[in-house]
Amino acid sequence: MPARRFPFLTPGSTMTALVLAVLLQFTAPPRTIAVDARLAAAAGLRVGDRVVVAANPGAAGDTVVVGAILARRADPSEITRNAYQVRMHLDQLQSLIHYGDRVDRFAVATRDSAATQVALRAINDAAFGFQAWPSHEIAAETSETFRVVSRFHRAIGVITIVASAIFLLCILLLRVDERRRDIAALRLIGLSRSTVLRSVVLEAAVVSVLGSALGVLIGWGASGLVNAYYQAFYDTPLRFSIITTGIVLFAGVLSLLLGLAAGTLAALRLVRTPPLTLLGR
Repeated sequence: MPARRFPFLTPGSTMTALVLAVLLQFTAPPRTIAVDARLAAAAGLRVGDRVVVAANPGAAGDTVVVGAILARRADPSEITRNAYQVRMHLDQLQSLIHYGDRVDRFAVATRDSAATQVALRAINDAAFGFQAWPSHEIAAETSETFRVVSRFHRAIGVITIVASAIFLLCILLLRVDERRRDIAALRLIGLSRSTVLRSVVLEAAVVSVLGSALGVLIGWGASGLVNAYYQAFYDTPLRFSIITTGIVLFAGVLSLLLGLAAGTLAALRLVRTPPLTLLGR
């Protein structure tokens, strides 16, 4: 049977282009988007699901396929917004929001710091209204709240250290005062002042190290509870409380120094008192 010819589908005709465009629209697979894990969990989406994206709820939109589910990054700037995120192709976004060839902001990757400065000057000099910023300055601005919280925690830490030092000194003074009769008896049978001083200081050092270890364990447990609660609340992998090796070493050394200082003060108060006075005579 001879092939039928349609005069309106001749090569190069306008009708041919229109028909081909319609056929491509119906035969081409839908484009893909990427959604964050929070949105996927809230909407029950999985990779391969078809969804309709539109500028307004209930309006006509484009059918797309969920091509990927993105895990949320540990970015402090995203915590304050706490919004769902969808990533799509640029032309999709332009047709969806009808924003034309305009952008609010964009990111440019550079090779090194020198190229960064060249890019900053070129963008800032391109036209009035353009303002380029290095990424570290933007991160510093968005993390200003966390800096304030960090300073607040540092002030609390200083107050806690001073209070703990006073508390440790009081405990050692009470401990030494309870043993004054024993120390007086040992002094009367020939125990030297230096021996008493060393024993009290050594005891204070041991108590300080044990207290520091207990404090690290309590801090580690409290840090785990804080991270578990806020990571679940904000649905983020960001760690809100961190205990590092440097913090542990700093706490241990500081506790030991405070213990030695408190033990020395308590021991000096003891050895400078005559044995008979310690016995109440």
